[in-house]
Amino acid sequence: MDKDGFEKYLKRGGRSPSVAQRCLRIVGEYEKYLLEYRDGVSIEEAKPVDLEEFVKWVEKRSKSSAKTHLWALDYYFDFVANDKLRSHAAKLRQDRIKRKSFLLREFRDIDQDYVEKLASIGIVDTAQMIEAGSTPAKRQPLSEKTGVPLDTILEFVKLSDLARIKGLKAVRARLYYDAGVDTLEELAQWDAEELRAMMIEFVERTGFDGIAPLPKEVKSTIETAQKLPKLVEYN
Repeated sequence: MDKDGFEKYLKRGGRSPSVAQRCLRIVGEYEKYLLEYRDGVSIEEAKPVDLEEFVKWVEKRSKSSAKTHLWALDYYFDFVANDKLRSHAAKLRQDRIKRKSFLLREFRDIDQDYVEKLASIGIVDTAQMIEAGSTPAKRQPLSEKTGVPLDTILEFVKLSDLARIKGLKAVRARLYYDAGVDTLEELAQWDAEELRAMMIEFVERTGFDGIAPLPKEVKSTIETAQKLPKLVEYN
């Protein structure tokens, strides 16, 4: 591990000295694990299965979630530009984060009649909506079964997918959706300053009832969109 380079990377990202030291300690722990339990494979050569086995080892030893370990390794894999392992670490961490799903009826500017139709077959929150409408092959029969138009089903799915990001719920998810940044894939491609400028212009031009996101919020939102595992197929 390039300790000096990793520490500088964390500092540039605004991480405190204590956070940097915690990340360095965890990455060092991963390196030691690879040496002792994975036939001495280097951290540069490690594969997803090595990360999975490390997570099992941590959780068996500590009898608690490896969320913090995955959080630190996510930073490290980003530092070394290992997109495959960064994505895998993010997915493993997301699997371990238990968040209360957002209720569909709480989204802004939706037809409550359609919410009730979805609720009649047990779809009331964002997690259920994503599961039920994650692919085109699922959305078509769902529309036919409930009587909810296909484009509305897709709208619910997109809002639900956006709501996986902390802070993008009733108003914020609607703002991004209405502004045309309606999928995580689209959101992940934006530059933070350009996205905020576009959002400010959109709010002013349309009279959207809400304020544009602040710079720190936009940056965090894009970074999260880049890390979240893909759950929805749109084409």
